[in-house]
Amino acid sequence: MSRKAVVFGSSGQLGVELVRELRERGYAVEGWGRTQVDIADPDAVGKTLGASAVDVVFNAAAYNQVDVAEREPRAAYEVNALAVRNLALACRQLDVQLVHFSTDYVFDGQAGRPYVEEDATHPLGAYAVSKLAGELYAQAYLERPLIVRTSGVFGPAGRATARGNFVELMLRLAGSGQPIRVVEDHSASPTFAPVLAARAADLVERGATGVFHAGGGTPISWFHYAAMIFEVAGLHPPLQPTNEREFRTAARRPKFSALSNSKMERAGVPPFPPLREALEAYFKHRGAAA
Repeated sequence: MSRKAVVFGSSGQLGVELVRELRERGYAVEGWGRTQVDIADPDAVGKTLGASAVDVVFNAAAYNQVDVAEREPRAAYEVNALAVRNLALACRQLDVQLVHFSTDYVFDGQAGRPYVEEDATHPLGAYAVSKLAGELYAQAYLERPLIVRTSGVFGPAGRATARGNFVELMLRLAGSGQPIRVVEDHSASPTFAPVLAARAADLVERGATGVFHAGGGTPISWFHYAAMIFEVAGLHPPLQPTNEREFRTAARRPKFSALSNSKMERAGVPPFPPLREALEAYFKHRGAAA
């Protein structure tokens, strides 16, 4: 008999890939989007999971408008923290595993090297605080949750989502004909959603619990990431470097938030592919969809 999984946030970039990956592995999967089940409503969560006979719950739902969260911190906290509490309480009641996805933004970016799971957290804004609170709620109510921190997720479903992703943003800007300015003093480890979904499933099937980092691999600045996107896409827009002082945002962001995958790899999970390879796969998916 196949295991049953429920994926919340199933219409997002990661959620779409989780549903696909789990079904390919033989799971019976129910996917729920924001308009179908409001995970900020504890009764809705309890009824949905109680009727599902589920074995594992994946939470890929998130409020990820980093700058807007500075104006509406309550909205971010309800989705990224209190909703995780709802899921954790329901999973505890049903004795079900919870897999919750978090972010590199729980760190302040001052370490100057890829972060490991044991590093102290220090969120810099409302969004980051809410995501860290979600981790803490999962750990407070469950003995063995799996918390997967990731960074800069991009996937083919980003073409259809309201928020899109960095790749699609760069392609839109390239079509404008105007100079494109991207910060070169901030770095991360951009993560390809289909691979992230596969690595999360690998961790579940290996019985992993606790906090794991699953970022895209080698750190790269957002400027050089943009340059790589255009190179792989065969585009030559006017791309110019800028920096944090020139490009102010409402929310503070960690300057170097790349994640080390060493713990994940020690657990026997394969490493992420190089970013260029992931981008080539992204454009292949994108072309097929078009």
